[in-house]
Amino acid sequence: MKLYIYGAIKNYKARRPARFHMPGHKANRKRFPLFKDAPLDITELPFADCLESPEGIIADARRDIADALGARESFFLTDGSSCGVFAMIYIVRKRGGKVVIARNSHKSVYNACAALGVEPYIVQNNEKDGVLLPPTAADIETALKKERDVTAVLITSPDYYGNVADLSAIEKVCRRYNRIFMVDGAHGAYLKFDADARGLYAGECAHIWVDGSHKTMPTLTQGALLNVNDESLLADAAEGLNMFRTTSPSYPVMASIEYGVKYMEENGAALIDAVRRELTLVKAKLRKAGIPFYAESKTLVLAVDFGAMGISPYRAEEELARRGVYAEMCDGRYLLFYFSALTSPVRLRMLEFRLRRIARMRSLKNTYEPPAGFACGVKKFSYLTANSLALEYVPLDKAAGRIAARNAGITPPCFPTVVAGEQITPRRRTPSACTAAKWLSSTSAENKGL
Repeated sequence: MKLYIYGAIKNYKARRPARFHMPGHKANRKRFPLFKDAPLDITELPFADCLESPEGIIADARRDIADALGARESFFLTDGSSCGVFAMIYIVRKRGGKVVIARNSHKSVYNACAALGVEPYIVQNNEKDGVLLPPTAADIETALKKERDVTAVLITSPDYYGNVADLSAIEKVCRRYNRIFMVDGAHGAYLKFDADARGLYAGECAHIWVDGSHKTMPTLTQGALLNVNDESLLADAAEGLNMFRTTSPSYPVMASIEYGVKYMEENGAALIDAVRRELTLVKAKLRKAGIPFYAESKTLVLAVDFGAMGISPYRAEEELARRGVYAEMCDGRYLLFYFSALTSPVRLRMLEFRLRRIARMRSLKNTYEPPAGFACGVKKFSYLTANSLALEYVPLDKAAGRIAARNAGITPPCFPTVVAGEQITPRRRTPSACTAAKWLSSTSAENKGL
């Protein structure tokens, strides 16, 4: 495995150089002792190439990654997948028009639309077992027929719960209507290397897509990729990234992205197969023990339905943490557990044992308080208009009937419970206790009596 970036920074560390450059820690072992890998943390140096206009080790690594992922070009993101989302929305802005998105799109999609002045046309998701589903190809075609000024369609696939959209069918719709097909594939980077996931990886269908490498691959946090298949999008994608990407990229993060892709290319298929087989066995044991879980997931995620057991998922999360088990997310009904090719079978078996113990705890019985179901408020203003109006903070218990001036929701999964421009209804799925206790409401809308 040829690692261009890691090899270069490792060689630099071995030279024990005099560091008259950033960062400020100077790899000083005496005064910066907690971070043993600090000597690998460098800035752009003559041998280290430049992320904005690479010609050396970064260019070589990008070429190899693009080949591995089946992309024309792949761009490093050390700011997380959100930076790639901003670049995709920038492409929409350059071409004018709206973008079709699903309601449960990541907050970065909404933020990019607000920042760049792109109006989103929101497709309302269907729901199953308390989980929002991806839009169908028919949903997308209906939107494109209705909104003639749409430039692109941006789909999240897979989502937090492992739902995967019918990407092939949606791409055919986009091609028929001559629209750009974009995919936020942040949760599915590993799917490229999963032999049993044919048709699920964003890069098989998308014109441009984001891989959140750090979420499911052996990559450091914030490591991600923006990949392009449509050559006509390359210039604007690069231009967008040069506007939003940091000018101080982390070389350890870039090195870990390159490593993650190349490691998975060599080892991913066998490791993923082993984890999937163990996860299938765990699910069978949980089903036999009467522990329900979300069955529609097509990725390496287990969403245990504590609500269906009458157990508070928050209480269950606390009990699991006391036993050294930490979930990815609690949404008020489900606890989500994320796995990757590097998850050991022993850990999966331990999780199954702990879940069965938690499910039998008498102290947790009848502790579940169901959240309100999903409900979309009546749209009173466009998203961009609502974001431009004067606003005031309103206590949550007084928000019903007001117009949301900004999105509000829970993080994770980072999609809005209420969207800016909607009138807030009395019964909405409410944010968890850890989120802000105030909603934003447009004073202009209030003055108009809306």
